[in-house]
Amino acid sequence: MDEAARVHRVAFDRALPTLARLYTLEEDRWFFRERVFAACELWGAFDGGAGMIGMIAFRKDWIEQLYVLPNAQGRGTGSSLLQLAKDSFDLLQLWTFQRNLSARRFYEARGFRQVGESDGSRNEEKEPDALYLWTR
Repeated sequence: MDEAARVHRVAFDRALPTLARLYTLEEDRWFFRERVFAACELWGAFDGGAGMIGMIAFRKDWIEQLYVLPNAQGRGTGSSLLQLAKDSFDLLQLWTFQRNLSARRFYEARGFRQVGESDGSRNEEKEPDALYLWTR
């Protein structure tokens, strides 16, 4: 869980620098151990001696987390992790921040379509987000 929290923090901070360090690494570790691992199937991608370079956490019909380290992006890691969830369910939903354009392009290129938006008032970051849906 600690490695998953590390991947999440590095990738999140790079993708959304204005929200960087919203939580401490210890808070992230707690979140992954107590919340994500308890509710989700979690898979990691590893690159030899580099350790975990990507992770996905999903549960029935939902992708909760998908992050790949910035220096490992563009090599198919995220697509491979996403495929694990797609192979498990006929329908998947996820939220991503509206201004995370690279994530939005990633999901749209893999068959997800935007089906909703929020003003962010209901998420911890208070950041407008977009709801995506994929069906087999």
